[in-house]
Amino acid sequence: MADYNEESPLMVQETLQAWVMNKVEEWSDHYEANYAEKNDEYYRIWRGIWSSEDKTRNSERSRIIAPATQQAVESNVAEIEEATFGRGKYFDIHDDYTDEEKGDIKYLRDKLLEDFKKARVRKDAGECLINAAVFGTGIAEVVMEEIKEMSPATEPLLGGELQAVGVNVKDRILVRLKPVMPRNFRVDPNATTVDDAMGVAIDEFVSCHSVELLQEQGVYRDEYIGKAASDFNLEPDAELSVYSDDKVRLTKYYGLVPTYLLEEEVDVELDDDLKDSQYVEAVVIIANEGVLLKAEANPYMMRDRPVVAFPWDVVPSRFYGRGVVEKGYNSQKALDAELRARIDALALTVHPMLAMDATRIPRGTKPEVRAGKLLLTNGDPKEIINPFNFGNVNQITFAQAGALQDMVQQSTGAVDSTGIGGAVNGEATAAGISMSLGAIIKRHKRTLVNFQENFLVPFVEKAAYRYMQFEPELYPVKDYKFCATSSLGIMAREYEVTQLVQLLQTMGQDQQYYPILLKSIVDNMNLSERETLVSAIDQASQPDQQEQQRAQEVHQKQIEFQQSQINALQGQGEESKARAIKLMVEAQAVPVELELDKIKAVTTNLDDGVSDDKEFERRLQLADRILKDRELELKYNQTQGQPNGNAAPTGGSGQSSESELQDFDTSDRGAGGSIRQPTGL
Repeated sequence: MADYNEESPLMVQETLQAWVMNKVEEWSDHYEANYAEKNDEYYRIWRGIWSSEDKTRNSERSRIIAPATQQAVESNVAEIEEATFGRGKYFDIHDDYTDEEKGDIKYLRDKLLEDFKKARVRKDAGECLINAAVFGTGIAEVVMEEIKEMSPATEPLLGGELQAVGVNVKDRILVRLKPVMPRNFRVDPNATTVDDAMGVAIDEFVSCHSVELLQEQGVYRDEYIGKAASDFNLEPDAELSVYSDDKVRLTKYYGLVPTYLLEEEVDVELDDDLKDSQYVEAVVIIANEGVLLKAEANPYMMRDRPVVAFPWDVVPSRFYGRGVVEKGYNSQKALDAELRARIDALALTVHPMLAMDATRIPRGTKPEVRAGKLLLTNGDPKEIINPFNFGNVNQITFAQAGALQDMVQQSTGAVDSTGIGGAVNGEATAAGISMSLGAIIKRHKRTLVNFQENFLVPFVEKAAYRYMQFEPELYPVKDYKFCATSSLGIMAREYEVTQLVQLLQTMGQDQQYYPILLKSIVDNMNLSERETLVSAIDQASQPDQQEQQRAQEVHQKQIEFQQSQINALQGQGEESKARAIKLMVEAQAVPVELELDKIKAVTTNLDDGVSDDKEFERRLQLADRILKDRELELKYNQTQGQPNGNAAPTGGSGQSSESELQDFDTSDRGAGGSIRQPTGL
């Protein structure tokens, strides 16, 4: 590095502040040549400020500026701001999946939200959104401020007999978001983001006392500042008269600087890894274009630049974006020209005028048209004075003005009470409304993604890292992943609620999806007690433990009752099966019983002798015939499906046979009724 620093004695040694201011002036010239004039006009259109530079024709006298673009800016900004901050918690933190302790995540998020609320981050972010909508790019500086945090407290005195009431004071670091106007911001023209630029600078006027206080605290060097020169290009509002007293032009540079120039200015030795590089990331603050107040290597632990910026709409390969005013610029200019031309024409047609014969007017007379005015003429006034006008204004200008206003809304994506082409105000069908709102919501979503990924999440990360570095006792140093938790804007939220209500009407309260839809509707509403209502819905949707237990008991009893019925039916089936088996066995036993009856009938009432043998043979033949008839009758009944026990005798043979068998029992009885036993048996 020593060889790089060697120069001829005749050459003037370059200083760090000269090198920085040279870069800032070059970048400032690029901004002035390409963006300054347009941004000034965009600012006047948004504010409704007339300027002679905004005339559409030389004869134009009216100065009206239509509020179409103003309404578009406010509508778009309100939609993005509501989508980001409408739910309170506008960012979330993720940790590693392997981390079992999730309490530190919740603590860090709640602590950051508390400090952001104290620093009024939402208000400053809203201002950055307005700058982005008007100029195309929202820019902010992440600044740290040392504050004294005060809280009421009591302290016991005299052994606790008295209480001293006072205030506890604690020094704290507060991270703020400071919006920056594009006219006060300088960036490398070759860059598209803050991080890939060689450096960025914030060049603006500040009060003298703010610099003097920082010098007193030791943040800035104790150098004589002097008086700042006037520069209209750096004034935040060019329409105001310049106040040149008690202000300092402060240039804050964040970026790369030559290492050898920084080594000459810093009091401490640079690290070895920084010395080996030709450029080093540094912070340089200069007052009034030449007084070096601060120069040091980047002091932040992540070596990041304390600047965040986002484009409202991305322009390829360009840092500055495209805002709402630029989108509706041509339509706004045409609308202003239409309205001004109509107003100028009305001045010629509405206000009375006189055509007079100048030769017959007394010398020195001032002809004016007003009540009570006396006009002197040399002759008959009817011949000398004649009312005159230029005709009537064409009524088509009304329709043209309305069409131009619709063009502004179409170009900017804004929706007001008049709607877009009748698609939102009830003149179109539901499908048309859905298509129109869907296209508008998608345009807002693109801007919302740009704002969150390029502005909100980087700011939360930078703020968390600074709190971890300068207040580690309150913010644990860990590797967290930040993400923005955006929601729907007002318009998209109302549209979604309408769709959910229509879907809710198609189902009953007893269905399982009913509480989910009801919870979604309440969650989309901007209610003060929204979280309480959501918790109540969750609690109501969960069944009571006692009710659930009773339901389980009833269900168990129903199962037992059904099982008992099944068992009874099974028993009846088994009984029927056993009865069938019994009947089958009895049917098989009938021939055996008949044989026994045959033997009994044959051997009954027989005496000893030869005549008994003949009687026995006769009875045996008769029994065989009867059994054969009974067997045939039984087979016939089985084929016809009649039960065996209910078989009726066929013909008279059965009756005669039974009577004959009965005769066997009684014919040979004696006087005493005793039965004689046959011989030989």
